[in-house]
Amino acid sequence: MHRFYADPEKSEGDVFVLTPEDARHALKVLRMKEGDQAEIILKENRFSARITEASDVLVKFLAESSLPSTEPSLSVTLFQGLPKADKMDWIVQKAVELGVTRIVPVTFSRCVVRLNEKDSVKKQERWQKIAREAGKQSGRCIIPMVLPPVSFKSLPDLFATCEQLAIPWEECKTGGPLAFAAAYPRLHSLGIVIGPEGGITPEEMDELIAFGGKPMTLGKRILRTETAGLAALSVFFGLYGEME
Repeated sequence: MHRFYADPEKSEGDVFVLTPEDARHALKVLRMKEGDQAEIILKENRFSARITEASDVLVKFLAESSLPSTEPSLSVTLFQGLPKADKMDWIVQKAVELGVTRIVPVTFSRCVVRLNEKDSVKKQERWQKIAREAGKQSGRCIIPMVLPPVSFKSLPDLFATCEQLAIPWEECKTGGPLAFAAAYPRLHSLGIVIGPEGGITPEEMDELIAFGGKPMTLGKRILRTETAGLAALSVFFGLYGEME
């Protein structure tokens, strides 16, 4: 079944209107017509709906039934050290598929990439678009937020929304995800901090620990930055029952 996010400004009650971009895609690419059924997502709710009007760039749906939420009960923010090249595109796409709530690109001292304000805005817009498409493809009831890149020093304010902070670090040799979940069995929100290609410096780790972060291992093998965050997301969602 095709899936769309409804336009919240034009939708009302059980009548859903697509954005012009999605409407064109539905009509021109998918060849949908009046009477066709689709899954519509609006304001964290999912519905089975049917097209009642389809003309040019206007597509309206009427809700027929509610569908269960796909959102995890554990809200996870991924604080991702800015990687090189287009690795962030991949990280955003896969993290959204797995169930992340928010992604915060972070400039650590060992980051090779340094974005100016103009480039940061352009990158954030691109990442947010990737998040939207990944959310639609995977059936997310929300579009996870991707923030513009932030400095390491600005992290404490962003940490405030997380009950606990897990920090996978190659220098940490004991205490993995299983021990973390056993210590904090009833979390509602979690932050995962991932360093860039060069890793997190000992000085940065000292500050992260002072902020309440918990260093942990992801096993005996060294994971690339684009792998570590996705591995941590997967294992934590599994341990907290979000993959049952």
